[in-house]
Amino acid sequence: MHDDEEKKESKTATAISIAGRIAGMGLAVAAAVLMATASQCTVYAAYGARPRTVTYTDFPPLVFLVGAASIAAFLEAIAIFLCVWKKGKDKKAKVLMPLLGAAVPALLYAATGAAFAASSNMSYCSAYGRRLNVCTADGGGSGSNFCRQVHISVYLALAAAIAVSVAEVVRGIGGTASGGGSDSDSDSSSDGCDHSCRHKH
Repeated sequence: MHDDEEKKESKTATAISIAGRIAGMGLAVAAAVLMATASQCTVYAAYGARPRTVTYTDFPPLVFLVGAASIAAFLEAIAIFLCVWKKGKDKKAKVLMPLLGAAVPALLYAATGAAFAASSNMSYCSAYGRRLNVCTADGGGSGSNFCRQVHISVYLALAAAIAVSVAEVVRGIGGTASGGGSDSDSDSSSDGCDHSCRHKH
């Protein structure tokens, strides 16, 4: 009965872990797509500056976020494949799963932190030598589409990192429970062998 309970707990943990990874992959893809499509025509009428189309490529941290989220989604797809089809028992899976579980959140947290810092003061230098804030310039208020998309994308990337982190923790807990059961089975098998050998003598 105890072994059955452990197996159920292990299966539940695996299911939750896979669901978390799928959610993390989806959020990472959404963050990358939303950021990549963020653009806005900004007009700064006070100094007669010409309208300029601002995109995420004007800000390196945002470019880093798009790249990191895309890579994280790809790595999570590999992790999901290893969990579902390889059951995490393959030798390569046992080596790769912990690495992926550490690399993906680290990548997303780093990109999110950089994007948070950049999004707090997104500006560019106009032809007149004045630095203009994208979110507060005329024609692009604080509720502008560009700034809104950037902020939503950053939060999605953060949510993806958290989802993957939780999935990895749950996977570790499930693996520990399963491993404990395997050890007990191995011990009982060993005891049985010793008993059999003594009986023969």
